[in-house]
Amino acid sequence: MLKIVAVAAIFVGEALSIIAELIASRKFGTASGPLTTLLPMFLLITLGGILLVSGYALGYMYLKNIWIIVAISVGSILVVEPILTFLLFRDVPTTGSLIGLVCGAVGTLAAIFL
Repeated sequence: MLKIVAVAAIFVGEALSIIAELIASRKFGTASGPLTTLLPMFLLITLGGILLVSGYALGYMYLKNIWIIVAISVGSILVVEPILTFLLFRDVPTTGSLIGLVCGAVGTLAAIFL
């Protein structure tokens, strides 16, 4: 059960961190992005960091292999970041970016299953 909690903490932590990064970059992409808009993003990324550190610690404690934890972390980034980027920016990836995402996904799957 705690293995699932660890994986969920890593996944949610990565998602919160990515959301904070993307929203901050989007707000500063406009001319009206004041510095006060950063405070909620700092709080969000702090919560994400707490979940990530907890997930890594629990994951290593119960899975006994840090590389599985790293693969889960990178895998969650590969899943969450493109989706959130598309939803927030409404921008499709270039051919090179798409090839890079696919290669990263294949590498993550190889690290988990091989």
